[in-house]
Amino acid sequence: MAGVPEADEAAEGGGGGIRSVLAMGSLVSPSGNEVDFAELDGKIISLYFAANWYPKCEAFTPVLAAAYQQLKARGAGFEVVLVSCDEDRPSFERFHRTMPWPAVPFGDLQCKKRLSERFQVEGIPRLVVLAPDGEVVHPDAADLVHRYGETAFPFSAARVAELEADDQRKYASQTLEKLFSMDGIGKEFVTGRNGQVPISSLVGKTVGLYFSAHQCAPGMKFTEKLAAIYSSLKGKAEDFEIVYVPMDKEEDGYLRSCGDMPWLALPYDGAPSRALARYFDVREIPTLVVLGPDGKTVTRDGRNLVNLYFDMAFPFTDAQIRLLQEAEDEAAKGFPQSLRHRGHRHELCIVSEKSGGGPYICCECEEQGLGWAYQCIACGYEIHLRCGRDRDEEGGSAGTG
Repeated sequence: MAGVPEADEAAEGGGGGIRSVLAMGSLVSPSGNEVDFAELDGKIISLYFAANWYPKCEAFTPVLAAAYQQLKARGAGFEVVLVSCDEDRPSFERFHRTMPWPAVPFGDLQCKKRLSERFQVEGIPRLVVLAPDGEVVHPDAADLVHRYGETAFPFSAARVAELEADDQRKYASQTLEKLFSMDGIGKEFVTGRNGQVPISSLVGKTVGLYFSAHQCAPGMKFTEKLAAIYSSLKGKAEDFEIVYVPMDKEEDGYLRSCGDMPWLALPYDGAPSRALARYFDVREIPTLVVLGPDGKTVTRDGRNLVNLYFDMAFPFTDAQIRLLQEAEDEAAKGFPQSLRHRGHRHELCIVSEKSGGGPYICCECEEQGLGWAYQCIACGYEIHLRCGRDRDEEGGSAGTG
């Protein structure tokens, strides 16, 4: 890993300083006390646009707070300022108390409006990084903090290039054993129902790393499907294994999760799971990352592939997915071009990925779909071709034209 640059790397250029950007008298601390602007002088400042009502902000805030505390501990010259998008003062104050940094006062609507317009904030969370002179270092560093934590500081283009080059070197030399021996992971064993299983015994297999947590509603649904596919592949004697990477907040949740899963698991101690989640840039759960027999990443999109193709997705390679897509294209030629479906009042027309189809949730079976579908252009109602065939009321013209 390249060394972490000093803050002055990002401080070059003109500008009127951070005070000219905020243009206000003071900030407010999480406890409600006034914070003087002098405390920001000479520092790299991140404007954090967020709101308590948005789940992605709720999830990102502790990630940012961890990076913030580590940078503060080493005296890196860094500060965060919350620019709240909350709709009422109690919500703002409750949200602000979860953070260690100051905020633009809730009542300063003019300042918040001006900042949102100046930096063209259209979505949250947003993290605009400014140099001490007020110049923009990075227009939105939220992704960098998610992926690299405090090592992304000072968020300059040069630092980002160093981190990405380092990633490429790690991915190119990745093996299963190297992955589990990385800093922050350091595991030689995973846990099975009959005791410890050495990582070395998984070498040469296709391995799924399953990031999930107990009481995660999408995770509970996907776990059931994944367990059926796991059993099917094991029954076919495929060299396939899954390792649960727990995102559980409590050990009791972890133990309950393991009780629902027939595969291996990392022990519950937090650090290895966080390190793997950061390494693979896991933003949501459940996520299924698939590693090939050589230990290199085959796909980070295993969840979608399982939802789309079930056990036929194995071994999840690009070549296998192309074969499945070609088979779908061929099968689609035998379906009617349009039909009536008892679940919808309008006629449905067949579409492909090239003619308006895309990722969707089937309105009939509530499973995921991609590309080929029967679609109502007016309403957005979509179903799998197979669901249309099973529930076709009046038939239609054959062929896809």
